[in-house]
Amino acid sequence: MAPREGSGGVQSLERAFELLERIADAGGETSLSELATSSGLPMPTIHRLVRTLVSLGYVRQNTNRRYALGARLIRLGENASLQFGTWARPLLAELVEEVGETANLAVLERDEVVYVAQVPSSRHSMRMFTEVGRRLLPHGTGVGKAVLAHLPRDEARALLERTGMPAYTDHTYTDPDALLDHLAAVADRGYVLDESEQELGVRCIAVAIPGAPTPTAVSVSGPEGRLTDETVARIAPAVLHTATRLSAHPADGGVP
Repeated sequence: MAPREGSGGVQSLERAFELLERIADAGGETSLSELATSSGLPMPTIHRLVRTLVSLGYVRQNTNRRYALGARLIRLGENASLQFGTWARPLLAELVEEVGETANLAVLERDEVVYVAQVPSSRHSMRMFTEVGRRLLPHGTGVGKAVLAHLPRDEARALLERTGMPAYTDHTYTDPDALLDHLAAVADRGYVLDESEQELGVRCIAVAIPGAPTPTAVSVSGPEGRLTDETVARIAPAVLHTATRLSAHPADGGVP
């Protein structure tokens, strides 16, 4: 029987990508039997597809005979992130022009947030801890907290348990329940704040990008002396608007 065509792809290709997604959802490592349970695919099909993915380097078999995402995916993911960051820079520049503070874009990759774009403010001179390519655990950053707030609570908790929650400052959340309760409490306003949780003296307003294929967030950061509560109330709508514009990324890559 010929492979089923659908949604722009061949059935075996669709299934292979589904297995990669399920390995990622499992925290990056799983077994064939767990893949069969989560996907509903027959074991012979899973075995054939995983064997092919291993031979290509997109999946690897660990010494415990469980399967993990392979190293070849790193280059693809990082290049895709950088391309998205390049596309987003004009919108970040507009946001910086409007609010006068540094704007950042970050995505969730392998349980870490990686910064893929940044436009510094030309009005103020200040060293920022973030830079393009830097990876951080999500619990201690504004962009990470925004991403966590949009994950199902059980997925967010599992991520936090995998990574741990080290304290970067005295203000960092180090307890999963306390952080998840905090994020639930501020969900209605649409944005989260980093209150010197990654770096003392730095405040950040972060918003998740709705509908992004990879969990993504945009933020504005600056010294807490400038980002007062009144300033946050003024800047937050601009960050929310930029997040909406980023979510409308058209297929041809043009600026909406």
